[in-house]
Amino acid sequence: MIFLYIDPGTGSMLFSVVIGLVATLYFLSKAFIIKIKFLITGKGNISKEQKKDIVIFSEDKRYWGVFKPVIDELEALNVPVTYYSQDKDDPFFRENYKLAKGEFIGKGNLGFSKLNILEAKICLMTTPGLDVYQLKRSKGVDYYYHVLHAVDDATSYRLFGLDYFDGVFLTGSYQEAHIRFLEKLRGIREKELVVAGCTYLDSLESRLKNFESGGNETTVLLAPSWGPSGILTKYGESLLTPLADTGFNIIIRPHPQSLISEKNTIDSLMEKYTGEKIRWDFNRENLESLAKASIMISDFSGVIFDYAFLFEKPFIYANCDFDMRPYDAYDVPETPWKFRILSEIGIPLEEKNFCNIKAVIEKGIKSESLNQKIRAAKETAWEHRGEAGKIIADNILKKLEKIN
Repeated sequence: MIFLYIDPGTGSMLFSVVIGLVATLYFLSKAFIIKIKFLITGKGNISKEQKKDIVIFSEDKRYWGVFKPVIDELEALNVPVTYYSQDKDDPFFRENYKLAKGEFIGKGNLGFSKLNILEAKICLMTTPGLDVYQLKRSKGVDYYYHVLHAVDDATSYRLFGLDYFDGVFLTGSYQEAHIRFLEKLRGIREKELVVAGCTYLDSLESRLKNFESGGNETTVLLAPSWGPSGILTKYGESLLTPLADTGFNIIIRPHPQSLISEKNTIDSLMEKYTGEKIRWDFNRENLESLAKASIMISDFSGVIFDYAFLFEKPFIYANCDFDMRPYDAYDVPETPWKFRILSEIGIPLEEKNFCNIKAVIEKGIKSESLNQKIRAAKETAWEHRGEAGKIIADNILKKLEKIN
């Protein structure tokens, strides 16, 4: 007798593929039935009056802070909205909105299949890559908006991240030029660009008073990005060992994607670096760790701007090479804003100086010369502070009026 063995990883992948195919066939069959009904009876099409007015799509609960100010504003204006989430634990489902209605649409292909036949006048999302991968433009959607969820370059997404959206809500005017450059380079139509500010940072800033600082003890927050250029993956023990030897309180907060793409690396480092002075933070909310930190060490992660702009404290960034080839920024001849501004508002750290990291940290904490430059960068990247939710809601309603 011959036994066929499939390892757990392969089995999980095959299972996901099968589930995705079944879900896709299910929703495609529904779309096919609707088309057949229309051909036979002429009554299967959906009129504009029958479409949902506004649909917000969130692929993960960590984006709730982006959408909440917008939904709050629409709720205050008595405007209904439909919220689709791919996360059962999305905080939306714990809110008590009167008009906003939510639905868990399933993860991965299951959720994308439903979105691909969506009937709505306006769809707002943080997910890039519309019409590039699994998430396709539905013929039943009149207008797709993308909202940037961090004060970062708009070209920081993987290739073609924003190309097929109709409109994009920006956090600062500086993001416009590179989008326009790519539109001309690729021969695609111009998108509507609206400088709205950053709902995500507005949400965090409004809640700062609820979190305590780290007090007089020195606390270092290590908050890297993920991928081969991220400092945990690239440097690992060579950085963590001298950092642990400083005797400071250390908070290590890996990027959420690291738990998926680099789980073995994270598990190995967690096993070696434990103790009273070292804490690993995997909470959805990052504000508690940001508030406690005396200084932060990161790489090219957008969290450096969360920290610098919310607390106006300097940060240290590891001088690691970043491969821009898979990203839209690779097609732009100018260096992205975030890499140009890093040297102005942050403290560089090279691998050869890891052995002196305690002195670098102590010098950085005492530095006050960077504060003015941090404030100037904040004015550039985070416009309309506290008003982003209102600006986005107002623009959506104006667009809705035009569609109607």
